[in-house]
Amino acid sequence: MRQPKDRQTRDQRIERRISAASSIAMCVLTVLIQIVVTLLLTHFLEEYVSIAYAMLELLGIGMAIFVFLRSGSPSYKLSWMCLLLVLPVSGMLLFFLWGGVHQAKTLSLKRVPPPPEREGVRRQSETNVARLTRKDSAMGRVAAYLQKRDFLLYKNTAAKYFGDGAAFFDDLIDRIQKAETYIFLEYFIIAEGRVWDRIFAALKERAAAGVEIHIIFDDFGNLTRFSDHTIQRIQDAGIEVKVFNPVHRYVNRIYFNYRDHRKIAVIDGYCAYTGGINLADEYANLFERFGRWKDSAVRIEGDGAWGFASQFIQMWEMMGGTLPNEDDYYRPRHDGPDVPGFCQPFTDGPLNNPDNPVEDTFMQLISTATRFLYITTPYYAVEAAMQRALCIAADSGVDVRLMVPAVPDKKYAYIVAETYWGELMRHGVKIYKYTPGFIHAKSVLVDRKMALIGSTNMDYRTFQLHFECAAMLYDTPVVEELLEDLDAVMAESTLYTIEDWSARPWYRRAAATFLKLGAIWL
Repeated sequence: MRQPKDRQTRDQRIERRISAASSIAMCVLTVLIQIVVTLLLTHFLEEYVSIAYAMLELLGIGMAIFVFLRSGSPSYKLSWMCLLLVLPVSGMLLFFLWGGVHQAKTLSLKRVPPPPEREGVRRQSETNVARLTRKDSAMGRVAAYLQKRDFLLYKNTAAKYFGDGAAFFDDLIDRIQKAETYIFLEYFIIAEGRVWDRIFAALKERAAAGVEIHIIFDDFGNLTRFSDHTIQRIQDAGIEVKVFNPVHRYVNRIYFNYRDHRKIAVIDGYCAYTGGINLADEYANLFERFGRWKDSAVRIEGDGAWGFASQFIQMWEMMGGTLPNEDDYYRPRHDGPDVPGFCQPFTDGPLNNPDNPVEDTFMQLISTATRFLYITTPYYAVEAAMQRALCIAADSGVDVRLMVPAVPDKKYAYIVAETYWGELMRHGVKIYKYTPGFIHAKSVLVDRKMALIGSTNMDYRTFQLHFECAAMLYDTPVVEELLEDLDAVMAESTLYTIEDWSARPWYRRAAATFLKLGAIWL
C-alpha cells in the first residue's frame, strides 16, 4: 500500500507537469496569435489602405537591407531577409516582435562585470601566455585570443577527466561533502530523482554546518522536472536559489530562446567542474533514455578553479543577486598544485553578440589542427565558415573525426544535422555514429596537445542564443585521458558513409530542406 508521502509526491509531479504544459502552451499560443494577428493586419492594410501598405512594403524591403548590413550570424540574417523579402509587411512586424537588434538586451540581466582581478594575477596570466606561445605557437594563439576577452590563463591547475556520469557524480558528491566555505552550482537541468536526492542530502548537511551555498538553474530546462515544493525544501535548508529567465515572464515575445545552458560547480574556490553533464538520473544511466547516455566532464583543482567561480559570481549578480561576502572571500585559500600544463576557463552568451568567444575558439581549434581533430557533439548546425574550415582541414591532411548520436533526442535537429554531413564526408571528414545510444558529450581534441571540454554544442543555439561555458586545457595529462575515451567511443560506433547519406528517403530530404530554413531556432 502506498504511503501518503508517495501520493503527495505523485500529486506534486502531476501538478508540475500540468503547470509546465500550461506555460509551454501559453508561449506557443502567444506566438501563434502574433502570427495570425500580423497576417490579418497585413491583409487589412493591403485591402483597404493600399497606399500605406505600399509604403510599408518598401519599408520592409529597406529592413531586409538593414538586416543584411548588420554584423552577426549570416544564417540569422539570411532567415530574416528571406521572410522580409517574401512577406515585407508581415516579416517586418514579426521582426520587431521577435528579432529586433538584440533580444537579449531586454532580458532582466544587469550589465555586471566579473570580479576585478588583481594586477599580479593578470601579469601572471600574460606570463603564462608568453610561456605557452614559446612552447607552441598554435596553443599560444588560442590562449592569447581568450585572454584578450578577459579570460585568464592559469598554471598550477590539476585536471581529471570523467567519461561517465556515475563516476562524475560520485566525485562531485565527495567534494561537496568536504566543502568548508562555499558551494556554487549552476546547471541547465536539475531534475528530481536519485542523483538529486544524493546531492541534496550532501548540500543540506553542509548548509547545516555553515557552508554558504548558491544554486542557479534554468527555468525552461526544468519545467517538468523540478517542483516548487523541492525549491522550497532547498531554501528551507538555508540554500539560496535563483531561476534563470522564467518562461512566464516573456510569453509576449520569444525570449525563452535565451537559456542558461552552463554546467558549473565550484567548491571553496579551489575545485571546479564543467562539461556536458546535468544533475539528472539519465546522465548516470539510472534509467534508459535514447539508449545508453554517453557524456563527459572535467574537474579542475587549483588556481584555474577561480575562473569558474568568477563567472558564477558575475551571473549571480547579473540576475540581481548579492553575496554576503566580498569577492576575495571566494578566492582559493591556498596555492594550486605544481603540475604541467595550463587551464583557461571561459564563457559566452547572447549579450556578447556579434562577438562570440565560443564560436571563434572552435574556429581557431579547427584551423590550428595539423595531425588530427576529434569532435563530439549531440547537435550540428553551423555557419558556412565553420563548415568550410572543417572541409579545408580534412583536405589539408588533418584526420578530422566527428562523433554524433546514433539515437538522437531531437529528431528534427538530427535531420538538419544530416544536411551538412554529405559535404563533410566528400572532403574526407569521418563521421562516427555512437551505436549504443545518445552521445551528449561536448569536446574538441587537437593534435594530442589541447582540448576543449564544456557545455558547448556545435550549433546555432550555443554560438548565438545560450549562455555557455568551457575549459581550454593545454598540454596537460587530461588530454591523454580524453583521447583514450574518444578512442573507446569510436570503437563502439559505426562509421557513417556517403552511401548511407545518399540513401536517405525522399521524405527525410524534403523535411530537411524545410527544417533547415528555421535551423537558427532549432
